[in-house]
Order: sequence, then structure tokens, then C-alpha cells
Amino acid sequence: MNAQMAKTFYKHDKFLSSDKLEGRFPGTKGNNEAAAYIQKYFKKYGLKEFNNSYYQPFRLFVKEGINKMKSDSVSTQNVLGFVEGSDPKLKNEYIVIGAHYDHWGWGGQGSGSKKKDAFAIHNGADDNASGVAALLCILEEISKQKEKPKRSIIFISFSGEEEGLLGSKYFVNHLPVPKEAIKVMLNMDMVGRLNDKKELYMGGAGTFPKGVELMQKLKEKSGLNPVIHAGDVGGSDHVSFYKESISAVGFHTGGHSQYHTPDDDINLINSDGGALVSKYIYNALTQIANYEDALFFIKQN
Repeated sequence: MNAQMAKTFYKHDKFLSSDKLEGRFPGTKGNNEAAAYIQKYFKKYGLKEFNNSYYQPFRLFVKEGINKMKSDSVSTQNVLGFVEGSDPKLKNEYIVIGAHYDHWGWGGQGSGSKKKDAFAIHNGADDNASGVAALLCILEEISKQKEKPKRSIIFISFSGEEEGLLGSKYFVNHLPVPKEAIKVMLNMDMVGRLNDKKELYMGGAGTFPKGVELMQKLKEKSGLNPVIHAGDVGGSDHVSFYKESISAVGFHTGGHSQYHTPDDDINLINSDGGALVSKYIYNALTQIANYEDALFFIKQN
């Protein structure tokens, strides 16, 4: 299974981080093409729509100089859908799994690029085409399950993360289900560069009951060395959920010198590692969606 999943992971990452999409900056054609690509697979793998659409549009403000743009408000969208749970009662509870698909486009002054003078496409192969690749690999595996997990699962790919978690903030403020129905959020941001020590880092594992124990148990036969933090929630889209008192875990494979530069390209992606990470998070997602214990929020320092 891993060899096939590694190929799939690579295929998704390669498309999303290609020059054709010009760094997926919100409000651009490339960002919209990335959203359309994600939507295509959401549909293919049988996700149900909320409000007759996989899109949740929102607007964000862009500073002048970023991505060759004049100061302006632009339209972008989160892409989302859900798998209905198999348990008559528990299907009214939701687990969210997400990854942002936007990046810095061509960079430029005012952007988060580490090389503001290098006006070049920031492909973001690790940040965060890798997280979306994992999301789509996990969804494909869920789609193959004869019996779906007990709780319902929302799959979401956010836009506007780089500008300050804007897509996830918009989502938590415009939820398609009651807030108390969302029990746990799993987020993947930069999961494409698994190192030689096979370290998958996570923060927030202690935000739901027995979360740390679960993540430790999943280490067995995973081929990974998870570095598990009960707290240390971190700085990506899962923080938007944590701030609303929703249990949230963020996964990543670590930082590198190509972060937020034009050099974060597909040739540096470890797709075999991406498959191992996807499988681990798939197992976590499935177990949490089938949790015997009641799920509730546990605040961490």
C-alpha cells in the first residue's frame, strides 16, 4: 500500500507545486486552479457537500507589493465536504481534518517570503502542497472503507493561511454544523520532508482524552518516530479551532532552509515519507472517529 500511496502523494504534490499554479496566492488563477483540483478529488471520492457546494468563499485583504498586486480585497475559498458517520447517534459528531492549499505566489515586498527581493514563484511544495497531498491520500483510503467510521468526518483545505490563518478563522466563524458537534481537528502543514530519524512532530495531542496514549500506540509498526507534545499547539490552522475550545492536533515533519523561499520545490519532497505520515494520520483519524470514550476539549498550557 505504501508504494502506491507514495506515488499518489507525489502526483498531488507535483501538480499543486507546479510553476503553472504560480504559488497559489489567494485571488489568483493559480489559487483557484488548486481549489478546483482539490474539489475534483473531493467529488471523485464521494464527499458530501454542505449547502450544495464544496466551496466556502470569503474575501481577504492583500497588502500592496505582494505578488505584483496593488493593495486590494480579493476573493478566495475554502474547499470542504464530509463523510457521513455510520453510527445513528455518533454521526452527529464531527472530526475535522484539514490542510491549507495557499502559498506566497511570486512573493515580493509585504509578503512572508524570506527572500523578498527574489521575485520568483514560491511553489510551496512542502508548505503546503504536502499537507493537501496527505489530505487527498487519506480521503482516498477512507473512500475505500466498506463501513465508514462512526462519527462524521469533515475534510477541508483552507486558503488564506499565510496571511494569518484567515481561511480557518472564517470557517470556525461560519461553521456548517453546530460548534459543539465538532470534537477534534487534525491539521497537516508541511509533512513532505520526513527526515532520516523519521520524526513526525505533533502539538496538541493532549487536547482530547487519552490523545497522547493514542498517538504513542499508533507508533507501533508505523515506520515513524512520532515526537508527541500534549500541548505546544503551534502556529497553523488548527490554532483557530483550539482558540474556540475545540481539541486540535497539528502535524508537521520539521522546518528547513527552503521555508518561504522560491526553493521549496518538488525535488526535495520525500514522497515515501509522505505516505508513512499519511498512513499514520489516517489511522489516528479513523481511531478518533470510532472513539469509545466521549470526546471533549482539554486546555493545554
